[in-house]
Amino acid sequence: MDIKTYQTYDAIGLAELVKNRQVSALELLDVSFARLEQANPRLNAVLRTRKENVYQEVEKTTKQNQPFYGVPILLKDISQAIRGEVLSSGSKLLKDNIAKTDSNLVAKLRASGFQFLGHTNTPEFGLKNVTEPKSYKPTRNPWKLDHSPGGSSGGAAAAVASGMVPVAGASDGGGSIRIPAAFTGLFGLKPTRGRTPVGPGVGRQWQGASIDFALTRSVRDSAALLDVLQTIQPEAAFQTPLYEASYLDLVNSVLKRKFRIAFSTASPVGTPVSQDAETAVHQVVCWLEKQGHVVEEMESPVDGINLMKNYYAMNSGEINRVINNLEKAFNRELTLADMEIVTWVLHKSGENLSAAAYSESLAGWDIAAAEMARFHQKYDLYVTPTNAYPAPKIGELTQTETEIEKLKTIDKLTVLEQQKLVYEMFLPSLTYTPHTQLANLTGQPAMSVPTYLTKERLPMGVQFLAPKGKEGWLLEIARSLEQSGLWIDIMNNPFNNNPNK
Repeated sequence: MDIKTYQTYDAIGLAELVKNRQVSALELLDVSFARLEQANPRLNAVLRTRKENVYQEVEKTTKQNQPFYGVPILLKDISQAIRGEVLSSGSKLLKDNIAKTDSNLVAKLRASGFQFLGHTNTPEFGLKNVTEPKSYKPTRNPWKLDHSPGGSSGGAAAAVASGMVPVAGASDGGGSIRIPAAFTGLFGLKPTRGRTPVGPGVGRQWQGASIDFALTRSVRDSAALLDVLQTIQPEAAFQTPLYEASYLDLVNSVLKRKFRIAFSTASPVGTPVSQDAETAVHQVVCWLEKQGHVVEEMESPVDGINLMKNYYAMNSGEINRVINNLEKAFNRELTLADMEIVTWVLHKSGENLSAAAYSESLAGWDIAAAEMARFHQKYDLYVTPTNAYPAPKIGELTQTETEIEKLKTIDKLTVLEQQKLVYEMFLPSLTYTPHTQLANLTGQPAMSVPTYLTKERLPMGVQFLAPKGKEGWLLEIARSLEQSGLWIDIMNNPFNNNPNK
């Protein structure tokens, strides 16, 4: 199999070829590594490969009845640990951190037959919506190399969009699956809180805001992955009832349900929204109406600014805990020299955040969840832009020296001033992606569908939110859109069109 042929298949398609003995698992490894080695020097999507190990694993494997047997996959360099491999979380502090065991999600992927090629790039501790860690350099967008593929699963998105693998592990704590999906023309599903495995060693990630899943080029791959990965973990903090039928069967059937759908193009935090984002939503709304769905313009009932303040309080507390644990592990006090400025600011603001303030911020999540539950009594789905603007240029959202000097003064500020500084620090990036965090804090499933290209040929995503446990509704709509003329074909990006790239 040559690279061009390989790139035309999704994960299910490749698995079927292996099952029918039209290609072997070893041949898939050969071609996937060939594409990776061809593309990665320009994209910097993959940080580390495990070529020798994965070839040995394939040769020792005799079972071929797993649903994804032989399919190559890349994992995200945070929370998706492979036993015996480095997991650095985009941080130089953890550059030598060797995982002692597979994460529970990785164990399920392994049992389903995937072959692990290595880990993809991510911003330090997954804190940004672009993937530009200082220690590991920026990842570039296959649609335009001077633009970002987004974050924090930016390496995963660039790897899938450039055809290195048909699917890559990703996680979403504030849009980190949906944002890079939107910026690179992929399908990105964030499942319901508690749907997929966490740990071992933790029962929740970011208090339940973050969940592990994947970025895919096809809807059916996400559906089949959800069938494989959905779980109820007794030790986990959150569970959601299992979907007893098959998500894959669901997307292979004809959509008959007519939904009540609300939509909005307004930014929930009052920031500007581009004409491209508005057009992308209206284009999808027009299609939905033609399909017989009832669609009405209606803004979210949630106070977006207050929601983001609660979100950043959680970020502050979580990063302060991470740094405190690392100080214990290294047996020394960590300084700004050990981490990036964003991590440092969150760490310092988290030091002074009281237990009562942290608890109050989490209570705000529950209020938002209740408001959205009432909203969904009238509307099945809620549609917004995924991204308010096309992908930013590399370095565009990096703090200037003047901004960094201001951020360094955080120790001199009051608690309220510190939280205000955190909000201001993130505001430029929030302006690009103000719509995604809602689903993380309410725990709802959400997806980004690739249905629009700007005149500059940069993808834009449209986001759908559903009530908790209703991933099936999202997948039904996504499958219908995938069969429409709106869906973006990633093979049309310039990087894939040029055989020398």
